[in-house]
Amino acid sequence: MVKNFLNDENGAIVSIELVLIITIAVLALIVGWSEVAVAVNTELNDISNAVGSLNQGFSAVGFSGTNGAGGPGAKIKSTYNAQIFTDTPDDCDFNTTCELVGSGPVAGGG
Repeated sequence: MVKNFLNDENGAIVSIELVLIITIAVLALIVGWSEVAVAVNTELNDISNAVGSLNQGFSAVGFSGTNGAGGPGAKIKSTYNAQIFTDTPDDCDFNTTCELVGSGPVAGGG
């Protein structure tokens, strides 16, 4: 009985084939998910560039209101002073200092 058990090779080829197929599938999944991660980072980079390029500058003209038609007895009821804000680009608005996965030189080397 022990001799029959040691000489029995039924199923050995099937097991080796399954291990090989599973190994190839796992390697393909690792490469695939790595590419998905790079694609998601690239799209998020595009969104950050779009938000960073929005110009948030504004200006408002000042005004004042008086009671009456003007003249010596007119009193100022309300005023609003002119304001202005000029938007300047931030450090990472156009990705001049930020690097993504898979882009640019490797840190510590070149």
